[in-house]
Amino acid sequence: MSEIIDTAERDNSLKTVGHISYLLHAIVAVSAVIPSLQASVLLLVVAFIIDLVKRGDAAGTWQESHFGWRIRSVVIAAILYLVTAPLWLLFLVPGWIAWTCISIWFLYRVVRGWLNLNSNRPINP
Repeated sequence: MSEIIDTAERDNSLKTVGHISYLLHAIVAVSAVIPSLQASVLLLVVAFIIDLVKRGDAAGTWQESHFGWRIRSVVIAAILYLVTAPLWLLFLVPGWIAWTCISIWFLYRVVRGWLNLNSNRPINP
């Protein structure tokens, strides 16, 4: 009986961590898409660290995929931003277009993941 309670508590705890992480990701993602609104990248770093620390707790659960999804989203977006950064130095418009596309892609991943988390479903990449 206690194992069932512990599993339910762990699932609820991991889901709360997931909501907090997705919220921090969403704040950064929305601020990246809306030019006049700029949230600190520090929020994303905090969410990234939380995901790295808590990922092991989610091993073997349906929520494990969400931790990997969020971590991959941040890493891929960071790489894409770094690769396209020279476009800002060379040409303003291509840099703006590239970063807007990356930001929209990142926002899509946050929304898709958060919707699956709310539905208690794993995320299938």
